Amino acid sequence: MKFTRNIGMLLLAAFLILWGLMQLVPALGGLGLILAILAIAAGIFILLGR
Repeated sequence: MKFTRNIGMLLLAAFLILWGLMQLVPALGGLGLILAILAIAAGIFILLGR
């Protein structure tokens, strides 16, 4: 298994995993701010091509 070195894609992957967990486990509802920050950071890094 080979992981990507692209920071934007890694942040996007973390965002999607956390988003899915938040939807499945209602107790994780407090992650909204963290997910918003992660989404913004992932978008910026993907646009920059890093």
